[in-house]
Amino acid sequence: MNIPNLLTVLRVLLIPFFILLFYLPFHWSYLAASAVFTVAAITDWLDGYLARRLQQSTPFGAFLDPVADKLMVAVALVLLVGEHANLWLTLPAAIIIGREIVVSALREWMAELGARAQVAVSNLGKWKTAAQMVALVILLANPPALTVWVGLGYALLLVAAALTLWSMTNYLMAAWPHLSPSENK
Repeated sequence: MNIPNLLTVLRVLLIPFFILLFYLPFHWSYLAASAVFTVAAITDWLDGYLARRLQQSTPFGAFLDPVADKLMVAVALVLLVGEHANLWLTLPAAIIIGREIVVSALREWMAELGARAQVAVSNLGKWKTAAQMVALVILLANPPALTVWVGLGYALLLVAAALTLWSMTNYLMAAWPHLSPSENK
């Protein structure tokens, strides 16, 4: 177990605390939940950086890192959808979670074909992640009243959803030769 892997495990272990803080009946609970999410987002970047920098990439880390990221984001989106209960948050949340399911299944299937590299993470995905994380930090830190901050969070989440659709389209286009009927003959 190395430092990058410990950071990834920490991110998973933070999820129950994140949920608990979000639901506490105190005025500071939103800010506390947002702070925990921010720590998790920073560890997502830091564990990857350290794994590359210290040459400590492991199969365990390669498996758990994207899982931890997707779990934390999905939990945050589900909590926010329940709290905000509006189209501005629900639609991008459904797009983001749906895309993660589609792309994860696509990567798994492409790996079985030996073509996983054709659906590797792209720079577009990194921009999507940045917009998504900033949006979630802002939205988690604020109650569901329409303020300038919440409006900014919605706008960034819509940008993240648009980038999500764009990157999913790119992944599907890269995989299309393997998905089309002519390839299966």
